[in-house]
Parts: sequence; C-alpha cells; structure tokens
Amino acid sequence: MSGMSGTSRVDRVDRTSRTNAVDFSVKPVLIGDKAVLRPFTEADAEVIAEIVEDPEVIRFTFEPDTEITMERLRSWYGSRSTQTDRLDLAVTDRATGELVGEVVLFEWDRAARSCTFRTLLGPRGRGRGLGTEATRLIVAYGFEQLGLHRIELQAWAHNHRALRVYEKVGFLVEGGCAGRSICGTANGPTRC
Repeated sequence: MSGMSGTSRVDRVDRTSRTNAVDFSVKPVLIGDKAVLRPFTEADAEVIAEIVEDPEVIRFTFEPDTEITMERLRSWYGSRSTQTDRLDLAVTDRATGELVGEVVLFEWDRAARSCTFRTLLGPRGRGRGLGTEATRLIVAYGFEQLGLHRIELQAWAHNHRALRVYEKVGFLVEGGCAGRSICGTANGPTRC
C-alpha cells in the first residue's frame, strides 16, 4: 500500500458514497508490524480506566476537574462500535494483544472532507513505536479508504513526544491556535 512500510495493511473498501459522506459505521481492524487497531468493546473499559489514571494522560488529555467513573467508561467504550459519526479504535500491542490506548477520527467536515484526529497512549504503549505506527495506520486509512482530504489535530506545545510522532507521520504545524496548543494538518496520502 502506498505510504506505508513493512507489512502494514489495510483492507481496501470504499467508504464514501455519492453524497460525499464518510461512512464511519464500519469499524475496521488495521494491522501493522507492531500495533493492531481494532474496534472497542465494553470490556476494554477496565484497561482504559488504568490508562486514564496515568499522570501524563491526565496532563495532556483531561480538564483537572473531569470525573471519570467506571460506569461512564463502560458506557463510552461500549458504544464506540455503534457510532456512525466517528471512528474510535483501540490500539493494541500486536505481540501481546494488550490494549495500550486509542486513536480517533471525529468532527467530520463534509465541505472540506476533513476530520480531526486525536490519540491517547498509556505508559505500557510508549517508547516502542506503537503510537507512531497507530497514527500512521489510522491516518492512511482516513486518506486512502475514507477519501479524506485533510486530517487535523491539536496538541500541547509541551507534549514533545506526541509532536515528534505527528511530525514523523507528516503533520505540519499550521499557524497559532488558541491557548498553548499547536495545530497540525496532514493533507493527502503522500504525507504518510
């Protein structure tokens, strides 16, 4: 597949219709050398609960007063596979099957054929290339399978680990954003 190295693969399926809508109802399994992205299940909530307790995840992801309960996590992750307006996938370690985080395409903009991207990776998924590969897999899927023209994100300027990943995958800093964040975009499959 263009733009991807190694044995990374995405099954080719046309996810666009004549109305230029993106179909997020199908939740793919995307397989790379190190990571597998798969649909979430309600059972994933227990591992996600551990991940979101990590100080780095809290620092870069949540408002300080965000209350996260097991009931809320079960409801949220149990409903991800039925959402038709976004694509939430679990990031797992291919060697062990362990859930280490998530990647998400959301905020579909029909006129611009664009989405916003976000990711969250727990401590057991860091420093091994899983985040980079997971980002490459979902961005490639967005461009090559969903027909997106643009994927954008926001990241804290002091989140150096994430910024390195986004740069490796092809995101570019695009002007200043409100607050202390960096806006980045990847345009088209040649960026990945």
